[in-house]
Amino acid sequence: MSISGSKKRYELLFVLILVAVNIVLIIMPNRYDKSSNYSYTVGKIVEVDNTELKQYGLIKQGSQYLTVEIKRGELKGQVFETDNNLIGKMELDKVLSEGDTVYVEYSTIGDGSIYVKVVDFYRLGTEMLLFTVFGVMLILFAGFTGLKTLLSFTTTLLVLWKVMIPLYLQGFNPVLIAFAIVSALTLAIIFLVGGFTRKGFVAFLGSISGVLVTLILSLSFSDPFYINGSVMPFAETLLYSGFAHLDLNQLFLASIFIGSSGAVMDIGMDLSASMQEVVFKNPDITTRELMFSGFRVGRAVVGTMTTTLLFAYSGGYLTLLMAFMAQGVNTSAMLNLNYFSSEVLITVIGSFGLVLTAPLTAIIGAFVFTRKGSELLIPANQEAGQSVDKKARELGPAINDSVD
Repeated sequence: MSISGSKKRYELLFVLILVAVNIVLIIMPNRYDKSSNYSYTVGKIVEVDNTELKQYGLIKQGSQYLTVEIKRGELKGQVFETDNNLIGKMELDKVLSEGDTVYVEYSTIGDGSIYVKVVDFYRLGTEMLLFTVFGVMLILFAGFTGLKTLLSFTTTLLVLWKVMIPLYLQGFNPVLIAFAIVSALTLAIIFLVGGFTRKGFVAFLGSISGVLVTLILSLSFSDPFYINGSVMPFAETLLYSGFAHLDLNQLFLASIFIGSSGAVMDIGMDLSASMQEVVFKNPDITTRELMFSGFRVGRAVVGTMTTTLLFAYSGGYLTLLMAFMAQGVNTSAMLNLNYFSSEVLITVIGSFGLVLTAPLTAIIGAFVFTRKGSELLIPANQEAGQSVDKKARELGPAINDSVD
């Protein structure tokens, strides 16, 4: 069997394995899922009574009395009355109006009557539409590679939700669990998208090196920063929900390299692909020359990717910065506050990992790409192209001599 045929067979087998993993994760029960006690459907608000709803400045508190008509499922067409309590937190409260489509939770209570509660606005239809459009555009643009990219997206989502989060809640060490899962996902994503080639191998080793550096730095600087993991959203709510055994600081440290791992993979793959192209155009390049070529490409990639990471993180705490400025908080005082210093740690440590991923990938790639043999790790068309180019250079002088 040719190298190309073997490569395609391995890639197809890997795709099928990941599809099977996705199916298993989808049907795998979640031990923390309490939805078996309830049923869910879609409803429409047909009447709203706001007499008990009070306005206090920017905040609304009190209750809305709702009349909801069920639009789907076994209760379709039935009308129920329920209430919507507002607690004065804008990020949690929902103010409903007549005509709104809502997601409804219901259950049968002891006397046989049905208890109905409005969960929130119904957004699942719009979310699925957006995801479908994204998937179709990805496949139209990238073909089979786009399909593999979509598979890697769903695999990551399912592994984080069905594997990592439950392990966290059971009290396993968040840093070790996060590193193991990030490493496994990095391997799956890179070899799924990049194929079983030297390019994929170099990108994987470079990415894992960057993630490991980020992990070591986050562990090293957590104590000097006196970081309290309670700065993460809903951290205290989690503790008071029966999970007081969780180590919030370890969860915070794990979140640092989880957040930067995607950008690290981007740099690893970008640099690996660039170095592969250099070797393709110049098969006789030395290890040292290829390494310095990788360094030069890495400087350009890191220059933009680090800023990209800053934009990504700053978007998450934009309102925090605005609140500090609006209240006239001194800059030095702001930099010492727990909330802000934790974001500084996340951004700088993540950027450290990005910066170091580039030279590490360049060094690894220089030795892997200039090593002879292991043809299975090189796409057949590139191997053939290199052989033709090399043979043409060898025959060129002889042809010229014969013509002369």
